[in-house]
Amino acid sequence: MTGPLLLGVRHHGPGSARAVRAALDAASPPAVLIEGPPEGDGLLPLAADEQMRPPVALLAHAVDDPGRAAFWPLAEFSPEWVAIRWALANEVPVRFIDLPAAHSLAMEPDHAPARPTAPADAAPPGPAAPGSADSPGSAPAGTEATGSEPAGTAEPGDVRIDPIGVLAEAAGYDDPERWWEDVVEHRGRGTGGGASDPYGPFVALGEAMTALRETYGHGGHDRDLVREAHMRLRLRAARKEFGDEVAVVCGAWHVPALAQKTTVAADRALLKGLPKVRTEMTWVPWTHRRLARHSGYGAGIDSPGWYGHLFAAPDRPVERWMTKVAGLLRDEDHMVSSAHVIEAVRLAETLAVVRGRPLAGLSETTDAVRAVMCDGSDVPLDLVRDRLVVGDVLGEVPDDAPAVPLQRDLAGQQRSLRLKPEALERELELDLRKDGDSGRSRLLHRLCLLGVHWGEPVAGRGSTGTFRETWRLRWEPELFVRVAEAGVWGTTVLSAATAKAESQALAATALGDVTALAEQCLLAELPDALPVVMTALADRAALDADVSHLAQALPALARSLRYGDVRATDTTALAEVATGLAERICVGLPPACSGLDADGAAEMRGRLDGVHTAIGLLPDSAETAGRWQAVLRKLAVRASVPGVIRGRAARLLLDDGRLAEDEAARLMALALSPATQPAEAAAWIEGFVGGASGGGLLLVHDERLLSLVDAWLTGVPAHAFTDVLPLLRRTFSAYEPGVRRTLGELVRRGPAAAPGPAHAEGGVPGFGAGLDEARADAVLPVLRLLLGIDDNDLAGVTR
Repeated sequence: MTGPLLLGVRHHGPGSARAVRAALDAASPPAVLIEGPPEGDGLLPLAADEQMRPPVALLAHAVDDPGRAAFWPLAEFSPEWVAIRWALANEVPVRFIDLPAAHSLAMEPDHAPARPTAPADAAPPGPAAPGSADSPGSAPAGTEATGSEPAGTAEPGDVRIDPIGVLAEAAGYDDPERWWEDVVEHRGRGTGGGASDPYGPFVALGEAMTALRETYGHGGHDRDLVREAHMRLRLRAARKEFGDEVAVVCGAWHVPALAQKTTVAADRALLKGLPKVRTEMTWVPWTHRRLARHSGYGAGIDSPGWYGHLFAAPDRPVERWMTKVAGLLRDEDHMVSSAHVIEAVRLAETLAVVRGRPLAGLSETTDAVRAVMCDGSDVPLDLVRDRLVVGDVLGEVPDDAPAVPLQRDLAGQQRSLRLKPEALERELELDLRKDGDSGRSRLLHRLCLLGVHWGEPVAGRGSTGTFRETWRLRWEPELFVRVAEAGVWGTTVLSAATAKAESQALAATALGDVTALAEQCLLAELPDALPVVMTALADRAALDADVSHLAQALPALARSLRYGDVRATDTTALAEVATGLAERICVGLPPACSGLDADGAAEMRGRLDGVHTAIGLLPDSAETAGRWQAVLRKLAVRASVPGVIRGRAARLLLDDGRLAEDEAARLMALALSPATQPAEAAAWIEGFVGGASGGGLLLVHDERLLSLVDAWLTGVPAHAFTDVLPLLRRTFSAYEPGVRRTLGELVRRGPAAAPGPAHAEGGVPGFGAGLDEARADAVLPVLRLLLGIDDNDLAGVTR
């Protein structure tokens, strides 16, 4: 071999990875150069650490702006990772040669807005900026034979091309992934050239890329010219240091440019004047899900789990894959036997022969799984795609990898609280009476305040008490960037959350923002920040005269008082502010509810519900509760108040036992009288019995109210019925199906369906007058069988 060994690869290609390993074993180069940011050279020895488990990624961020960051992901089946591990195992120098991250982070992405901060196609295999360049529409990262963009047909140099797509189209394939699998992944253990010639596949792929570069130039990727100039400079320096036989592992698209003969002066001219920022770099865990193209990652692949299987399987990959699928489906209680596995393998191999493929690929195995193991259903197949084809594998990095102080503190708390980051979404139930669960709750709430949304609180299925919390957890690689950004507030999670809470309290202008912040501080237990927040809260509350704002703020304060009780936090000052807000709401709410339009009335109704619940939570609230009941009575009878609010006020009074049923029926009769406009009457009904607050059951069990609604509805004029119908549908659609069915039966039977004692005693129309003992006794034989008892056991039991 003369000259450098140029190994052009497809990023995250298991066939390329195996071929790179075979070529390096055959050539034994004195040094290995890899497409990647040179700032990562000092981190390369960590790749040999026992704790390092791919998928992982190099994370670079600007020191002065941590949000300007980029990732360079590597999987176990990435050719670059294989080359790194080979060099470390053979004690061969290994270095990155791509454009430094200091330049790529400072440059604006090609064809992208100024601020997703990731450079276009930084390699290997191109960074994905968290939350921006990792989403569709950002600067594409996949310029090296990644199949990430459609092949172009415009003039050379005017379109971003997909090299794999162009080659697949030339070969008569309509699917670039299928062509790559047939030509590379399924051709023996190498990349198509056979074991006798470990360099053959790279020569063939290099020739193909040379033809493409001659036709398309840089393929629409302007920045590649700068990157390739820097690679050539680093390659020249390595050849001087180690000799001509160094090996270079890079995207196949760059091979023609690295083989091109240029002058040093010309390459340096391309690099002159590039912007630059100060950067830091480290290893972070990555996930298979983030390697998938559907996540928006430009150099992503469709099936990282499948590719990982192809790379790791020592033999019989189809049989081993079907066994994995069967195990997954069995774990999910699907009936899958060994016979299913055997038949699925046979079907996949048969499909490969019919389709003219060298080996059953992902499409054949998927079709076989659907037909044999899933009975033609895509529902269990979606589970296979999610868990196996893509996968939820989360990598690991050594504890001594460089990290910002905040990240180290977070990692320590995760270990002490036994709260391991996982890529698979899961729910976590916490009992705040236990020290461990209380600590987990504090950590998660503090991270949320810092913008690190590892977990999101959700409604629990169990107790509604304040001593229980339910969280939905899922760790994403982008959270490492969020942690780096939060590091400007402090070196520990507690100090950073405290500093950010204090800053937000001083900067907040809306009362609702401050009350929400006070609630967060109590949940996160930030005692040092609470005085600053309370001072800001008192100041904003004194200056805000908008009753709607006060009503919006009160529920959060009331909840905070309850959290303070369960978390043993002193909330005296908070209670005083909350009581003051409640008194101001009682004074200002009736005038604020007059003359509202439909949208304003609907919004105020929500405020009304929130305030009503909050006042019931205030400590020593008897006097305030009395004032609130008086306010509700005013709202229920004041004609200038919209119907939805009047109806809701009457309902709240009825639920609290402050309004007799006769009085409620009288108010409904007034609201539904012929003198009331149909739309206003329908709004009153929505306020009184609408929503999920048991209004349907109220109608089921109160004959008078149901009769009033029925009589009003049947009397609505035809020309007005279409106007009130949407409002009525919205009201009754919120009821449970069983409640709607019962109401329909009662209305169909009519009020005279059950005359006699039931009506005289306030019974429900449509139901029997009393207990039918004969029908009740008919169930006793079945009951005896269910309970395993006889007639003697029932002796002495009376009705």
